[in-house]
Amino acid sequence: MQLKDKVAIITGASSGIGAAAAALFAEEGAKLVLGARRGDRLDQVVEDIRASGGEAQALAGDVRDEDYAEALVELALKRHGRLDIGFNNAGVLGAAGNVEALTAEEWRTTLETNLVSAFFAAKHQVPPMRAQGSGSVLFTSSFVGQGIGFPGLSAYGASKAGLVGLVQCLAVELGESGIRVNALLPGGTKTPMAGDFADDPAAAEGIARMHALKRMAEPQEIAKAALFLASDAASFVTGAAMLADGGNSISKG
Repeated sequence: MQLKDKVAIITGASSGIGAAAAALFAEEGAKLVLGARRGDRLDQVVEDIRASGGEAQALAGDVRDEDYAEALVELALKRHGRLDIGFNNAGVLGAAGNVEALTAEEWRTTLETNLVSAFFAAKHQVPPMRAQGSGSVLFTSSFVGQGIGFPGLSAYGASKAGLVGLVQCLAVELGESGIRVNALLPGGTKTPMAGDFADDPAAAEGIARMHALKRMAEPQEIAKAALFLASDAASFVTGAAMLADGGNSISKG
């Protein structure tokens, strides 16, 4: 029970890595506040956790809204009186295309969902952690924009690279308060965000071959990496951009 009696917020929890992390964190003893836009799917995740003996609450909303970031923290404090973990996992691939074809609105939507939301999360998650003298804040970044570029994904890559810079500065800013801040960089993962890439056998094979392990990750594998960073097992890990990428970053063939 690595997270016994810990209180955790997880965003993007209605599917994929977020849903897998919610199930795993609950199994490890965490009390959860789960966020996502799709309330019906989020409610199903909560129902499944409760059916397995776990404790979870749901609050649907849009991470681009600062009031929503604050409401998630308020719910955690109202229900449990503290906040130990913020796993800020919600994100989008966003519009893809050559830079000259992207609209300003498409660029802003991707940056606001993936990066500005991280600022809102930290702004509201940090105060209760600082007050109690401990906490773990975790963001889902990507191997894209961290040593690897993909054509047509400039907004996504910029937003995910920005998360690493945010993590490094926050880690230094908050270390004396006992708060650890880290980024998790998954490789290709079988989630709804992967969309047609994961569903099309030829495309999935092409993505798999980018990785040293020659396969895509299951969401549960990335959830285990998130568990490590969130838990006391990573008590001396902060400011890290931890790859869980199946060797994508070092594979050329």
